[in-house]
This record gives sequence, C-alpha cells and structure tokens, in this order.
Amino acid sequence: MTQIRHQPVAPTDTRRLASGGAIDAHRHDDHQIVYARRGGLTVTTSAGTWVAPATRAIWVPAGTVHAHQAHGELELHLVGLPATENPLALDVPTVLAVSPLLRELIVAFTRSPDDDSPERARLRAVLLDQLRASPQQPLHLPTPASPLLRAVCDILRADPADGRTLAQLGREVGASARTLSRLFRADLGMTFPQWRTQLRLHVALVLLAERTPVTAVAHRCGWSSASAFIDVFRRTFGHTPGSHPTG
Repeated sequence: MTQIRHQPVAPTDTRRLASGGAIDAHRHDDHQIVYARRGGLTVTTSAGTWVAPATRAIWVPAGTVHAHQAHGELELHLVGLPATENPLALDVPTVLAVSPLLRELIVAFTRSPDDDSPERARLRAVLLDQLRASPQQPLHLPTPASPLLRAVCDILRADPADGRTLAQLGREVGASARTLSRLFRADLGMTFPQWRTQLRLHVALVLLAERTPVTAVAHRCGWSSASAFIDVFRRTFGHTPGSHPTG
C-alpha cells in the first residue's frame, strides 16, 4: 500500500520543478492555492485531474490527497490558508482564473517574509478579495469508477487522437455504445464527446506548456486541422493557443 505523505501545514512558498518533475501524493491540514507562474501544472486526486496553465490556479481543499506534475520548466507558487478559512466555500479541487492583479499578488505574497507584519496582512487581505472574485474554470477531467468506462478512458488517454466512435471502442472493451453512453452521464456527469474534448484540451495544455508547436498539438490531440483546434481552444479559454502563456 502506498504511503500518503502528510504535511501538517500547507506551505506558503515558491518552488521550481524541471519538466516532468513531480511531487508525490500528499495531503495538508490546511487549504492550498497552487499557481504555476511558468510552465503548466496538473493536480491529480482519486476523483480526477485538474490542469492549470499560467492564467489559472488550483484550489486544493484541506485534507485532499493530491499529487503534482510539472509540464515545462515549472515555477510553482503555493499559498496555504487555515482550514477554518475558506474564502471560496469550496470543498473540492477547483481551477480558478488568475487575473494579472491576482498573479502579482500571489507572487508577492509567496516571496515576502512569512511574518505577522501589517504590510503582509494587507497583502493577504487583497489577495483573498481577488480570489473571491475569480471565475471558476471547467478544467477538471474526472476519473471514472466503472471498470468498463475506465477501460475506454484509458484507451483515449494513451492516444487522444484516437477518433473511433463509442460503438467501436465498446466492441474493444465488450460493451454496447448505449451502455457506455449511460455510464458517461451517470459516472462522470458528461457525454462521451464532452469527455473526449476535455481530455484533448487537457493534453493540449500540457503540450503547449512544453512549447510544442500549435499544429503538432492539434495533430497529437486528434483535431482534424489546426484551425479546428484553435477554434475550440479560443471558445474554451478566451484566447488562441498561439498566444497561450507558458512563462
């Protein structure tokens, strides 16, 4: 059985991880805001994976067992908050938009001395105000509980460009398209096309953080053309992948 590392207090600091670096599964008694100023970050729990580029942060509630994975050269900023203080009223990991102001507040707070000075208290108060105003982002890729569904999802995780229909994938795992479609809705709360698009966007964010060219990202993630990928990416994130920040 894997030993889960326990950290009594979520740290407030700055770390750097090389591309592909990881922080193994652990948990904190306190809440944590995880922000990658450079590179990209995935946070994984038993419920799924959340991905955050430089325009997003991830809220990790107290007690959540989670692991970090770096994509690209990662500059990681961690803000710990007491479990009794939940400015977002969230009890599950959530991706949040990071405005330019919130980005600078997080960077300043994690780099300033961890003391009880009035200046730090004011900085913290403004940071929390900006957090409360941050829109939540649908960047969660849920992990299925059903063994049948997990088999289908594992096939697509291994090759996001796999364009087979649900019926074709069902024949490989021994289930009908109707059964799998019902499981996607019941188990993951989304349709098969929605989950596949979410997977492809997750992989695209990782590849962009690793500075893969846009056309190559589109091909590796299964879009029919770079323009089709750019259109979906723009509608999801509000900007094109070519202007996507990687730090």
